[in-house]
Amino acid sequence: MKIAFFDFDGTITKDDSTAKFIRYFVGDLLFIKGVIILLPMIIAYKLKIITNNEIKRRLITYFFKGIDIKYFTEKAKEFSLNMIDPLIRKKALDRISWHKSNGDELVIVSASINLWLLPWCEKNKISLIATELEIINNKITGNLIPTNCFGPEKVKRILKSYDLLDYDCIYAYGNSRGDHEMLELATEKFYKPFR
Repeated sequence: MKIAFFDFDGTITKDDSTAKFIRYFVGDLLFIKGVIILLPMIIAYKLKIITNNEIKRRLITYFFKGIDIKYFTEKAKEFSLNMIDPLIRKKALDRISWHKSNGDELVIVSASINLWLLPWCEKNKISLIATELEIINNKITGNLIPTNCFGPEKVKRILKSYDLLDYDCIYAYGNSRGDHEMLELATEKFYKPFR
């Protein structure tokens, strides 16, 4: 048995799906306003003053806190089925097809929110491990459950879902510092493979 773990944003896609989804959800003006307001936080993240988990939580809180989850899920599905395909790198899609033709198990492991990746994954028959939103009284709180699926958290979630001893070959594909730990799990690892 063989399994392939793919990071999503920047590995399979040409652009970041989080920024694209936020812009799709709130519109250009509110997106730009939010980026300006959050700019000090974004700079702090780039300077490694705050963590990936913290910047993701701040973004989700600013743009989505208090939003009804049913409405959010509907918009996420729309985005997933209509806006993701144009973001996909052809070489990544070819590699996914190659794995499928070999009968390999496929899993996307992403720091993006599961709700806007899941419909695309289901359409393409790919399993998904991704960041999850906390929902209380059908509203988004801004918190993540339990944390952002990034770096060591990717490995924790993989090991919780899969017994890697069951596999003869483990492939991993990534493009950023958030993927290093996942790549180290693999017998065949690929860094920025589809550029």
